[in-house]
Amino acid sequence: MVDPDLAGRAWRAASSVVDPEIPVLTIEDLGVLRAVTAQTDGDWVEVLITPTYSGCPAMGVITLEVELALARADIKGRVRTVLAPAWTTDWMTQEGRRKLTEYGIAPPGPASDRRALFSQASVPCPRCGSANTLEIAAFGSTSCKALWRCETCREPFDHFRCH
Repeated sequence: MVDPDLAGRAWRAASSVVDPEIPVLTIEDLGVLRAVTAQTDGDWVEVLITPTYSGCPAMGVITLEVELALARADIKGRVRTVLAPAWTTDWMTQEGRRKLTEYGIAPPGPASDRRALFSQASVPCPRCGSANTLEIAAFGSTSCKALWRCETCREPFDHFRCH
């Protein structure tokens, strides 16, 4: 007999997986965890994940961690990476944005703001809140972040770029 809450239990297990590049965020916070479906032909699930960009090197680790989380929850399942629709920063949760700020990374604005996709006049400093900031490198500690500096507190910080 198939567990009626199998998909819910699997979602809870998968949603506990943290991003290996930003360990304060779960894949649910990031919007990388897209769906969990219980399969009607047995007692297993399929977990769908979407990378923040198609070349994201963290996806192999995330896939493995989701598989391990399912196994620890005694759930049989497979993980499938889907590229369409493409991930967008609009999928990030408000909780994820809050966690980024507390971690010292400026969260992205809405991806629907076309200015945010190509250039941004300023990004508020996650440390002091000043808008007197300057982008100093298009890529930061990972490809999905840019390196900025606050001209008020003089601290460098990453800014999670909009997609």
